[in-house]
Amino acid sequence: MSAPGVTLPRRPAGGTQLASQLLLALVCGGYATGAVLGWGGGELASAMGDFGLGGAAALAAVSCFWYGRTHKTRFRLAWLLFAVSSAMAGLGNLIWGWYEVVLDRSVPSTSLADFCFLLFAPPAIIGLLVLARRPVTRAGWVCLALDAWLTGGSLLTLSWSLALAHNAHFKDESVAHTALSLAYPLLDIALVSMVLALHFRRSTANRSAINTAIAALALTVLCDALFTSPLLRSHYRSGQILDAGWFAGYMLMAYAPWVAREEEDDSAKPGPAVHHPHHPSRPIAGSLAALTPYLAAAVCTLGILYNVLNGHRVDRVVLFTGCTVVLALVIRQGIMLLDNISLTQELAQKENHFRSLVQGSSDVIMIAAPTGILRYVSPAAAGVYGREAEDLVGSELASLIHPEDLGRVVHEVRRFLAAPPAEEPTTRIECRFRSGDGDWLNVESTVNRHHGGLIFNSRDVTERVRLQAQLQHTAEHDPLTDLPNRALFTKRVQQALTGRRATDAGTAVLFIDLDGFKAVNDTVGHQAGDELLVQAARRLQDSVRSGDSTARFGGDEFAALIIGDGTRDPAAREYRIHEIADRLRLTLSQPYRVEGGTEVRVAASIGVAFAEPGITPGALMRNADLAMYRAKQAGKGRVELYAPQMQADVVRRAELATRLRTALHEGEFALLHQPIVELETGLVTAVAAQPRWRSAQGILFTPAEYLRVAESERGDEGARAAELGRWTVEKAVEQAAQRCRAGHSAPVYVRLSAGRLMDRSLPPKYLEGLLIRHGLPTGALVLELSGSDPRVSLDELERRLVTLRRLGVRIALDGFGSGYAAISALRRLPIDTLKLDRGLVDGVVESARLHKITAGLLRIASDLGMRSVAEGVDVPEQALALRAMGCTHGLGAAFSGPLDEHRLRHTLDLGAYPVPRVPGPANVLVGGVLPAGVALPSSARSGHAGGAGSLAHAPLRSNNETPVPPT
Repeated sequence: MSAPGVTLPRRPAGGTQLASQLLLALVCGGYATGAVLGWGGGELASAMGDFGLGGAAALAAVSCFWYGRTHKTRFRLAWLLFAVSSAMAGLGNLIWGWYEVVLDRSVPSTSLADFCFLLFAPPAIIGLLVLARRPVTRAGWVCLALDAWLTGGSLLTLSWSLALAHNAHFKDESVAHTALSLAYPLLDIALVSMVLALHFRRSTANRSAINTAIAALALTVLCDALFTSPLLRSHYRSGQILDAGWFAGYMLMAYAPWVAREEEDDSAKPGPAVHHPHHPSRPIAGSLAALTPYLAAAVCTLGILYNVLNGHRVDRVVLFTGCTVVLALVIRQGIMLLDNISLTQELAQKENHFRSLVQGSSDVIMIAAPTGILRYVSPAAAGVYGREAEDLVGSELASLIHPEDLGRVVHEVRRFLAAPPAEEPTTRIECRFRSGDGDWLNVESTVNRHHGGLIFNSRDVTERVRLQAQLQHTAEHDPLTDLPNRALFTKRVQQALTGRRATDAGTAVLFIDLDGFKAVNDTVGHQAGDELLVQAARRLQDSVRSGDSTARFGGDEFAALIIGDGTRDPAAREYRIHEIADRLRLTLSQPYRVEGGTEVRVAASIGVAFAEPGITPGALMRNADLAMYRAKQAGKGRVELYAPQMQADVVRRAELATRLRTALHEGEFALLHQPIVELETGLVTAVAAQPRWRSAQGILFTPAEYLRVAESERGDEGARAAELGRWTVEKAVEQAAQRCRAGHSAPVYVRLSAGRLMDRSLPPKYLEGLLIRHGLPTGALVLELSGSDPRVSLDELERRLVTLRRLGVRIALDGFGSGYAAISALRRLPIDTLKLDRGLVDGVVESARLHKITAGLLRIASDLGMRSVAEGVDVPEQALALRAMGCTHGLGAAFSGPLDEHRLRHTLDLGAYPVPRVPGPANVLVGGVLPAGVALPSSARSGHAGGAGSLAHAPLRSNNETPVPPT
């Protein structure tokens, strides 16, 4: 359960740092060598001993000053103080050299150099205080002061006994000279005390720089102490080996600040972070820091014993200093005792607090050894795991984890232990844990390191995992049928296309739509519809294999994923899937018994798409969807296989819809009118508005081509169709009003579907405002109801038409004779005109059966007092037959095709078209067919009767071929 930690070695010093250290060693070694050899002469030795030391001290001052000015660190003040201290030492050496080398005489006993040397220690002492780690309490400051005095007092006792007492009793010397002689060593003692105190209390930041500065000051103070000794001072000459110690101290001080700079440069270099191991000297350093007061007291005691054992009289200074050291030691010991008592109480309080938290926590805290053995388990284990903590202690953690989760847990623990603690202090593991009753609990644990082992802070998350699983199931399944939804089905299709079974040939997706489901909701109720969907889902799930998948996408749409069986023969694969789909169709088409025992039936339209190499889940599902819609368009209740042509049709329709949307904004639509002619007299009694679209490419589109696209689309395209309908109505009313003002009162027929008329885009107030704005008289607008939409309520449609009738709008029923709702509409709706469907007109001359059907419908219109209009009268024989059957009006190529506004007005000015007549006494048609031997005159067959209004101006052509004149 554990892995040994990885300790990275310290990165070696950079090349720049090593070169500077070598250069420093060479300079100091060279100076020491020269001092040992006497510099080759007395004058050069004096110059190197005075001006050489002054130059080294000046270099240290410049180095520390420059670093303090150019680097914004929290030790900036310390380096500036060290610069002042080094400057004082350098100035003192230069003054000393002025006397010895330049003036060639001995230095006075009290000179300016002595004062400069005295000013060396105070800035250095203050700088060391800046470098020291500041205490956080008043007791800490007091202890720091006491430690400094204990060190300084002991050194003063020892120094006084050895040398300072002799200097204090010089005869024939002034008080100033004596004080000056004592001040310098006393300041050195204070500096040494600070160096020793700082060694155990220095800041952890920039440790190398601080250590170098301490070493430089310690070396300088050591040389000062040796110089103070009467034995050495009496034989001292400039340029001797003692000067090499001062020189090395100054050079170390010059180098000290830049050690920190080199460390910063190393840490800023790119690369993996280096984690240095903990130094084993830390505990030793802490122990020496604690023993410092006692060592100081021991040194003070040795000083007193030295005087006593040598038979010297105990000096009052030694006695006073020793007493103050002992008093300081007692005070410090008392402070430490009180501090320890306070810390002990605080530790006991925190331990009790921690014990209360651990024992009262609902989380289980476990400490595991590196071997995986549990060393400690908190009492919460009894409530969480159902096992006492004592029973768990000593057991292996691996034996409590579920075998399926053990490998993952071990891998995560090893990865965590190998990671650097600074980058990843904790990790989180979730696994199943054996409870006391043998069940498996879902446990989430936060893991921390602990002396080579691990601390587990664990909690029971079984309910949360169950809730997450429930939420996941809810998010991926249909709430009514509990089948997978579209998202989960898409994932499974993705797995089938990319998983290990991706090479299985014959994988297919089936899209299923229940035909007639809306009628069930409308007739039996939505509750019955929901029961039908649940039963259909159960039938669908029972009809597929265990490895296949089913889903509900919403409404009455279902899907199935059939995994291939590896058959390589395409025909065999297609036959197998088609057989499965047909079996599903038959199963889903069986009667359903819903609420109240009612039996209902629906059919199933199924689209099938095969998974081709490289196909995506979205493309495969789209192909199945297209095939399903093709099955619905082909008559419903059937199975349709996807073919690439289906996608091409969709693309073509999408392109046409896009161009239609652009045409609406670019004004590419034009409104033509086809005259409606009275069959008996040939008079033009009305006009039928027919929109045309001439695209920017010069292609002419008729309503049969683009209105079908607009009406069949949803969303934005449905809005475009509504916009086109509004444009047609507005343009027709506007042009009709202009013709009325010009003296042409022929009504205009505008074709609208029942669904479009009931749309919110054409409210009654909109049409009323349109008629009032253009001043169109009553009866000048005729709305043709086209198409039979079962979704439109006849009651609402009747109310809408009654409202329009009150506004003076006439109503025509378009396409009469086709569609299941024609008779119902004729019975309930306020209809003024019946327009015969083109299908009844096309074969009325040739077919006696169709002649009878058409004649019956025309009699119905006549009996109801309605005007009848035949659409698609393209040849004179049709006009003769319809007129003989009682049809009053007609429009078609037999008279004129759609005309632009200019030609329409010309036609209205003429007022009538010539109508064909049967010659001779047999002026009737028998069975809708001309009698034998009777033929139309050539003028009637060709439509030519002479004059400007003859059919020669309206050549016979299809409506779809009528050109739009340039405007």
